[in-house]
Amino acid sequence: MTPLVPRRSTPEPGIGLRPARLRPADAVRLGGTGLRTRPLRVFLSALGIAIGVAAMIAVVGISGSGQAEVDRRLDALGTNLLRVAPGATLGGEKTWLPADAVRMIDRVPPVREVAATGATGAKVYRNERIAVGRTGSLTVLAADEGLLPAVGGHIGRGRWLDAATAAYPAVVLGATAAQRLDVYAPGTRLWIGGRWFSLIGVLDPVPLAPELDGAALVGGPAARTYLRFDGRPSTVYVRTDDSAVAAVRAVLQATANPAKPGEVQVSRPSDALAAREATESTLTGLLLGLGGVALLVGGVGVGNTMVISVLERRPEIGLRRALGATRGQIRTQFVTESLLLSVIGGLGGTVLGTLITAAYALSRGWPTVVPVWATTAGVGATLVIGMLAGLYPAVRASRLAPTVALAGT
Repeated sequence: MTPLVPRRSTPEPGIGLRPARLRPADAVRLGGTGLRTRPLRVFLSALGIAIGVAAMIAVVGISGSGQAEVDRRLDALGTNLLRVAPGATLGGEKTWLPADAVRMIDRVPPVREVAATGATGAKVYRNERIAVGRTGSLTVLAADEGLLPAVGGHIGRGRWLDAATAAYPAVVLGATAAQRLDVYAPGTRLWIGGRWFSLIGVLDPVPLAPELDGAALVGGPAARTYLRFDGRPSTVYVRTDDSAVAAVRAVLQATANPAKPGEVQVSRPSDALAAREATESTLTGLLLGLGGVALLVGGVGVGNTMVISVLERRPEIGLRRALGATRGQIRTQFVTESLLLSVIGGLGGTVLGTLITAAYALSRGWPTVVPVWATTAGVGATLVIGMLAGLYPAVRASRLAPTVALAGT
């Protein structure tokens, strides 16, 4: 007897069928279609993101370029320069370095170069008709012939003091002093200490010894002859071997003034540049925070765009739901649109921030530095903001019932 086998019934259409899977490529293509239909709104929303990212990258890039320039200058100038100056007594009274301080420091084996300047007390004027006291905060210093190599300075115009000019009324102006006196041409006469001096040169700015920029420099013998200079140095500049900076720094006080080493100050000019760099980094942090606020505002703009897009596209959402699209597919569609919008803004902001950094660095003669982490962080931040900005509109769109969405209510 043949067993009875139940006949399989043909399933009704739509029963037991799984919805079509939305592949990543399809989601990207679908999200891009939603953006292409509203180009102006997409442009304005992406612009908000781009401004925030550009601000962040430009701030970091300009700061990095400035730091690279400081490092480049320090590499060129050297960090092995030490400056010795008189300090003060316990009672706060001003002290002086001994007249033979330079000679004693020069005996320290690791010292390669040593030179000094001394305050003369004289004033420099453009001519004898200038009222006394209108000095423009300029000083007159007696300078050793080896000063420029010691401080890493360079002559911008003319020549430096040498054995042929140090004993005669010749003067070299710092960059700031020349600018304030409006005197640049060698051969011009200047009124110093009640007599005429002839200008023989103008210095370029000296980063490691900025006090020389606002000074008029005369030779030591001429300062003693014409300006009553007592021969005591007010600042001694010491160049040492790179490996012996700390060791030399430790003995300079006792070497410069063996009788009163506690009244001698020893500093490292490169430390001042590093401190200035730290101050600029604090300002960079503040500007970076402002860039983050701008990026957040751009994210709010993206979220607003997506909410409006959901309201305008209710019929489309209802139609897709009626054709079998799941809530997850609707959420994926709108989150993808938000991510694409943010990526467009992030990439545009990265390019814009890089161009701003390059333009500013080139205008200042700096090397252009845009850290890779800044661009990566900028694009990554836009992805996070895009995800968060599109999440609520996507969930709202997925919850729309097909009948309600098609009705447009």
